[in-house]
Amino acid sequence: SNGEQGGEEEAPVSYDIVLCIGQSNMSGFGGVMLPGDEDPIPNAYQLNDKGEVIPAAAPLNFFSSVRKKIALQQVNPAFQFAKDVAPKSENPLLIVGNARGGTSIHQWQKDASPITFSQEGNDDPWLWGTRIGNLFDEAVRRCKQAMEYGELKGVLWHQGGGDSNENASARYLSDLKQFVDDLRAALGVGAEVPFIVGELYHGHKNAEYFNPMIQTVGDHIEGCYWVSAEGVTVGPDGVHFDRKGQILFGGRYAAKYLEVLGME
Repeated sequence: SNGEQGGEEEAPVSYDIVLCIGQSNMSGFGGVMLPGDEDPIPNAYQLNDKGEVIPAAAPLNFFSSVRKKIALQQVNPAFQFAKDVAPKSENPLLIVGNARGGTSIHQWQKDASPITFSQEGNDDPWLWGTRIGNLFDEAVRRCKQAMEYGELKGVLWHQGGGDSNENASARYLSDLKQFVDDLRAALGVGAEVPFIVGELYHGHKNAEYFNPMIQTVGDHIEGCYWVSAEGVTVGPDGVHFDRKGQILFGGRYAAKYLEVLGME
């Protein structure tokens, strides 16, 4: 705007970035949207598929580069998280959603084999047979796009349904630590960026193995915190959080984030 009236140019906006990754509950599989859920959330933004900042509105996993078909992206934890965090943030909030349903902790590792969009009806038909970028690489790529606009402030992770039996739960913390260490290294951040994980639905068949283990994340991974799924409700399939459950759960992620960052 050289030469225009009105004095100095305004400083560019800097965003507080939160990366939201994991499997189906983080994508919003069961959180059926209601009218009004697609209204923009004040002071909150999301990264679109072109790496641009646009107003945040459900479904907040819509632009995930690894997502399943759009019908499976509904109200996720980022929805209430953004509503609770944005009013308390000094900078506008920028959500980067890059979850994919049905994924294991091994598929999220840095050296995992790429997977393929499937023909099982869960993926958009025009993508069937196309290779999905490595889930780790895609999360890093999208987060780095966002970091051109601001600073990474936190990572929300919800995953584990596929890794929750007794044997898998015993190995999960070491796998998660590897993932967190690699993710932070790739993004050039440390334990000052909280990594917040959530329990499985308390009625899940393997919750007795998984949830006690997830409650100890802070003892094993620096800057890692957990939120409870107590009282979080699920839809008819008995696994995926319904809209009410997602809102309760997202609010708990927000409360933990605000507490850790001293923003309460």
